[in-house]
Amino acid sequence: MKGLLSLASCLGIFHTLVAAATIPSYFERSPSTPRKLSVAQVQRELGSRLSKSTIIFGPEDARYGDATSRWNDFAKPKFQIVIEPGQESDVASIVKYCNEKSIEFLAINKGHGYPSSLGSFNGVQINMAQFRTITIQPNGKSAWFGGGVFDGQANRYLWDQGYVTTTGSCDCVGMMGPGLGGGHGRHEGPHGMISDNILQLNVVLADGTAVRVNNTSHSDLLWAMKGAGHNFGIVTSFEMKVYPRGPDTWHYHNYVWRGDQLEAVFTALNNFHGNGSTPVNMTTNFGNMLLDTTVSEKEPVLWWTFAYRGSAAEAEKLLAPFNAIEAVRDEQGDVPFPQVAAAQQTDENSAICQHNKVRITATAGLQMYNLTAERLIFEGFKKRIASDPTLAAGAVVLHEGYSTAGTDAQNPNDSAYPFRDDHHLMLVQIIIPPNNKTIEQEAWKWANEVRDQWNQGQPTRPVNAYVNYANGFESVEEKYGHEAWRLKKLRDLKAKYDPFNRFRFYNPIVGKKTAGPV
Repeated sequence: MKGLLSLASCLGIFHTLVAAATIPSYFERSPSTPRKLSVAQVQRELGSRLSKSTIIFGPEDARYGDATSRWNDFAKPKFQIVIEPGQESDVASIVKYCNEKSIEFLAINKGHGYPSSLGSFNGVQINMAQFRTITIQPNGKSAWFGGGVFDGQANRYLWDQGYVTTTGSCDCVGMMGPGLGGGHGRHEGPHGMISDNILQLNVVLADGTAVRVNNTSHSDLLWAMKGAGHNFGIVTSFEMKVYPRGPDTWHYHNYVWRGDQLEAVFTALNNFHGNGSTPVNMTTNFGNMLLDTTVSEKEPVLWWTFAYRGSAAEAEKLLAPFNAIEAVRDEQGDVPFPQVAAAQQTDENSAICQHNKVRITATAGLQMYNLTAERLIFEGFKKRIASDPTLAAGAVVLHEGYSTAGTDAQNPNDSAYPFRDDHHLMLVQIIIPPNNKTIEQEAWKWANEVRDQWNQGQPTRPVNAYVNYANGFESVEEKYGHEAWRLKKLRDLKAKYDPFNRFRFYNPIVGKKTAGPV
């Protein structure tokens, strides 16, 4: 269904990986559907092992809808039972119980993961909602975060205490989910990605063992957790670097341009970014091609937003080339850092953060923008507006540009994150009506077309897919790196820490490329 990674296809690689091991009955090929789990039975058998604040419930409970809500409904995991552990030690007990009973388990935070491999999950959800504490350490150089902390929460709390740390750019997204895959965001210019700032993690392994992971304890696993961590364990808490918060206000400037300015805009962007030399404090610029009928009903607009860590005067000097391009409208302002997300439309109330939508996506990693490719993408969007307005109405072609100095300063061999040479993250997202196969097929064709145009615009580079944006139909190399040594190291660590491939539902590193839906 929808080209999802099947259990049987996992097992082919799985048996090769651990040929000498005894495989639990749950992983053997079976023509039957996994049994229906009983909430009462799990409560009876497991409840006494857990803290009193732990909550166990199923689909009949009023809390189930919120707990299982997803950002993308394309490939939803099936959760028969939800468990919200009250203490970190509960997670190990839950995993051990699930192993004893041959039940699949999947840890979630804010529900934003969306690779196709998630659609093959059927079992128990471990919900991290009760792990939202943040404790700044006495030296003021780091803080401990609960595994359920999310970006907006962290940014607001730390700012009020005089600090910042590296988070993702959308307030609604959990911190550790993106961090396990790298974690790009507004502070990566000064400080690097989320993963670059992780000092240590408390991790529950596939067998239910709880371990502390840092430079002196399981240091090999620390390497893997920084870029491919979804494949290795459940992070119940983590310590990260924090930094003095810096300027009291940030400057933002948003523009709307018509399509006839496309070449001028992308030329200015290439000059501005200089293939990796973006000014450190010009932390973020996001650009969308989207339909705005207040401007035009026949073609998309270019909507672009810049965020600068400092004053308007400093920012506007750098933005002079963009101010010289005639815009339909623009707006600018100065706000404290926690309000930048709202100014750039990535806060919890923004459209990009809304759940329960069917989203068709594709991604690419670029060094520079290819003007010919961007014009082709624009004209393809324009064609869809004319031929299929329902499809076009839900489409956004996103271009993410960051200041990358802090990310580039890291030794690329020191973590599993493979794509530090990608200076721009591309994502096409098409929201479609549910249960409409015709529109779904057209959406996939369009998304793949845009992805291919991006990649064809840089013919001398390999195809890269940022794992947190990957839809799951990419190859392992495209998600985790093209160097043979890197992939071998990941697979060796997988065999060591998760030999039965329990953590295989988020862009697995063990397996073959899955055929896409089109």
